Amino acid sequence: MPHDASAPLVLPQRHWGDADSPRRALLVHGLTSNGATWWRVGEALAADGWHVTAVDLRGNGGAPVAERYDFAAYAGDLPGDDWDVVVGHSLGGAVAVVAASRPGFTRRLVLLDPALAVEGDDVAGLLVGELAELRLDQDGFRQLRPLWHPHDIELKAAAVAQATAHMVERTVGDNSPWNVLAETSALEVPTLLVGGDHAVYSMVPTDSARSLVASNPNLSYVVVPGSGHSPHRDRPDETLSLLRGWLADS
Repeated sequence: MPHDASAPLVLPQRHWGDADSPRRALLVHGLTSNGATWWRVGEALAADGWHVTAVDLRGNGGAPVAERYDFAAYAGDLPGDDWDVVVGHSLGGAVAVVAASRPGFTRRLVLLDPALAVEGDDVAGLLVGELAELRLDQDGFRQLRPLWHPHDIELKAAAVAQATAHMVERTVGDNSPWNVLAETSALEVPTLLVGGDHAVYSMVPTDSARSLVASNPNLSYVVVPGSGHSPHRDRPDETLSLLRGWLADS
C-alpha cells in the first residue's frame, strides 16, 4: 500500500542515560542536522540523571523522506507525550512549539535560537544559505564555524551529507509564510527562549522576544553572549550551565 502522506513517520532515535530514569528529555534538531548532533547536550543531561532521546526529523539524518515538510507534519512525527522537557533548535524550535500545542506533550520547553518567524527577503536568504550548506564538507564547516568542537564539525558535515536540496526547498516552501509567533505566544508550559548574540547572529529579533515575553508569563528570554545561531555548539559550557540552572529551578 502507498504511504499515507498525512500519517506520522517513525523516526530514528538516539538515547543517552538510564532508560528507567523518571526524568525524560526529547531533543529536536535544526534543518540539515540529525539527532547525533545533540551529543554534548545528551551526554550532559544523562550525567545529571536524565534519560535523553534525540530524533532524526523527516528527510534528515536516517529518517524517511516525505511528501510534506510543513511544521504540523514535522510535529506529528515526534514520539510520545508526557516529556519532562523538550529542547528544540532552529527549525526544531518551531516544530517543538507546534507539537507543544498537544495537551500533555511536554511539561517544559527550551528553544535554542528558534526559527519562529522568517519574513520577506529573509525567506530567500534562508533558502540560499541552507542550500549552500549542503555543499560544505568538514573543511568548509571548520572555516565557517571556528568555535565548534571537532566532533560537532564531523557530525554536522555527516548530517549535511544525508540531507537533500528537495527536503530543504520543500521545508521552506511548505512553511511559507514561516511564522509560529502566535503559537509561541499561546504556550501553556514554562518555556525558556535562548537567543544567540546579535553581535554574532541570531534568528530571534530582540523586539519579537520581548513582545513574546510580555504576552505570556510562561516565557522567559535570555541571550548567550558570544554565541551565534547554535548556542549549544558555539558556547556549549555557557548554554549547558543555563539549561541546567533553568531545569533545576523550574
